[in-house]
Parts: sequence; structure tokens; C-alpha cells
Amino acid sequence: MFKIKDLIYLLEQVAPPAYQESYDNVGLQTGNVQDTITGVLLTLDCTEAVINEAIQNNCNLIIAHHPVIFKPLKKLTGQNAVEKIIIKAVQNNLAIYACHTNLDSVINGVNSKICQKLGLINTRILAPKAGILRKLVTFIPVSNTSQVLQALHQAGAGHMGDYENCSFQVTGQGSFKPINNANPAIGEINKQEFVEENRVEVIFPAYLESKLTKALFQAHPYEEVAYDIISLNNYNQQVGAGMIGDLPDSLSESDFITYLKEKMGLQMVKHTAFQNKNLKKVAVCGGTGSFLMKDALHQQADVFITADLKYHEYFAAEDKMMLADIGHYESEVYTKELFYEIIKNKFTNFAVLLSKVNTNPVRYS
Repeated sequence: MFKIKDLIYLLEQVAPPAYQESYDNVGLQTGNVQDTITGVLLTLDCTEAVINEAIQNNCNLIIAHHPVIFKPLKKLTGQNAVEKIIIKAVQNNLAIYACHTNLDSVINGVNSKICQKLGLINTRILAPKAGILRKLVTFIPVSNTSQVLQALHQAGAGHMGDYENCSFQVTGQGSFKPINNANPAIGEINKQEFVEENRVEVIFPAYLESKLTKALFQAHPYEEVAYDIISLNNYNQQVGAGMIGDLPDSLSESDFITYLKEKMGLQMVKHTAFQNKNLKKVAVCGGTGSFLMKDALHQQADVFITADLKYHEYFAAEDKMMLADIGHYESEVYTKELFYEIIKNKFTNFAVLLSKVNTNPVRYS
């Protein structure tokens, strides 16, 4: 039987919590990670109606995109919606787990699902993040290099895009003299030793640093391991905000709006004026995405699809690209399907249900 912690581990391999934005609050919000899963309910928002749905379907775990708790709670008296939800979840032994901006930020996350719905090709991160990669440099006896590299790769090093187990190594001569109470794997006390070693370099995500150094110390034969960890300014092409890609065939602006409504199940689209152009390159950002407008313009997107645009932000497109505001809920509701695909590819021993509750607070008349 699988426990809640097993499912959390899976989700956090896909969307590491380290990639959440500073204002966010991802992770387990209520519940016990040691509880056995009876069923999982997937939702965009966790409302009281979703709590009731989980209870009715014998689901003891709710996975939501948006966290219930954004700010610290100072009391639990049921005086507002958040307090009522938390109280009801606790009373019914319901675990609530949120996977939010960390899932927005990964290449196979929320924005990838939008691209998939729109049938975009040649997709990539719109605004990759910099400063989240590190390089480990270490020195290993030639005969031990393979075993140490294997341990480093298993700990998460050397993964670059569609390539894994990446490293660089060059052979040279290492020198050292064990003294006093040393217990050398190679050499003798008070005798200078010269060893053929490989200088090995691997790149890894910064959040894995402690895991990686632990693996290095355990696998390396030396009592004292020589290593450097270097911060990199490289852009991580697998992590960042938004995505951009191409339509298989260009469309007129009016045809694109029709296409967008059909593919995303929309009642309406707020957009800038038509410029009598054909559209091919499409940038997307689920949820509030106006902060990416300059990136979309820089990459010469023909249209930028997002939500929550303010009146004056529509002018920022400068007639160079179409802006299409499809609504916050509408842009992210298919995250439920994304959760489903991630889970069902790994676990089949318990019920995984898509919530039938429409949690959209906005109505159109």
C-alpha cells in the first residue's frame, strides 16, 4: 500500500519545491505523510465544496495547484473560508498538498500542458532562470572514477536537457603527504605520494548540493576529499517562466481566436485589436503573466496568451503582438490533467479522480 509520502516524493521529483517563488507556500498543508492513500482528488483550487467531494469519494488526499494557505494563520475559528477548509480537512483526516509555482516553473509543467492543448511545436521555456545551477569539481583516482561518477549521477548530477550522466574529466597527477593521525586509502604516513587522478566536473541543480556532497563523500575512497562547488550564471533551459512555441500552420487573427476558444474550452477571450497579421509564434503563461510581456516581445511572439491583464498593460504590446487574456482559471484548469498523467504513470493501486467542482469564482453573463 502506498503512503502519502510516496506520492509527494513523486510530485517533488517532477516539480522540486526549491523552484517555488518566494511568496508561495507549496507542499503539504494538512495531513500526515505516513497515512495510507485511499484515494486522490485533483483540483485547481481547494474549496469547501472540493473537501466535501473528497469525503464523498473516500479520497484522503487532495492535490491542488493553488495553496489554501498563502499567509500564516493566527487562529482557526472558522471565521473565513480558509479557516473553514482547514478545520474540515483536519476533522476528516484529509491531507491537502499544493504544487503551485514550482509546477509552473518546470519544462513539463503547467505551461507545457497549455502548449499541448494548443498543439504547439518547437516549444521551450520563455524566460529561463539563471543562477540555479552549480558545478562540482573533484579529483578521483583513475581506478575509482567510474564508481564515484555513478554515485554523483544517481544523486542528480549531470542531467542537461535531454541528456543524462554528463560529465567532463581530464587525467593529471595528484600529490599529498599523510601526516599525524591520517588514515590514507593510498600512501604512507609522512611520505609524499603521487597518484594518477581524474579531474571530474559535473553540473547539478543548486538545491541538490547537500545530497550531492553526501554522495561524493560516501563513494570517494579518500579520507579527505578535495572538491570545489562553483556557482554558475548559466540559464537553466529546463526551468523558468512561461513557454513559447509554434503553431503547426499560421492562422489569421480571427481564426486563431476561434482556435483558441475551441482548444482551451473558452466562452470568451479578451484581446488586443487585430492588426491584419498571420499568427505563428505563440507565447503562453498560465495565471498572471504580464511580467513576461517583454520576454514575449523580445522573442518576437505573434501572440501572448495569459490571464489577469490590466487595462494599461494592453498598450504595452505596442501593436507588435496580440495579447489574449483567457482568464486565470481557464488558463490553469487543465493542471488537473497534468497531475493525473504524472500520478497514473507511476501509481495504479488507488483511485485518482479529477474534481468535478468548478472552482472558478468568475462568472460570465
